Amino acid sequence: MLPTLRAGDRLLVRYGAPPAPGALVLARFADGALVVKRAAEARRLRTGAPGWWLVSDNPEQGVDSRHRGPVPDADVLATVLLRVWPRPGRVRRARPAHPVPGETA
Repeated sequence: MLPTLRAGDRLLVRYGAPPAPGALVLARFADGALVVKRAAEARRLRTGAPGWWLVSDNPEQGVDSRHRGPVPDADVLATVLLRVWPRPGRVRRARPAHPVPGETA
């Protein structure tokens, strides 16, 4: 699957909006990096706390939950509403192109 976003895209996000499976979200990884990834599904962390399994639209590039594990709920900061520049429009909501561990087809 091709990436939904490209370097330089400007996004309108809604902080505090609860994510839904298939939505693009702004999240913070444990190392402090801010990333835009697709929320695949809600997961539990090892501690039992709620979290999200985040994936890249292009699985051959980028780092996601396959490498870092689920992201805590509190670190999923915002839901992406739309792209405002350079190609204004809604970002599509989709299921990931690659299987999520533990998911059956």
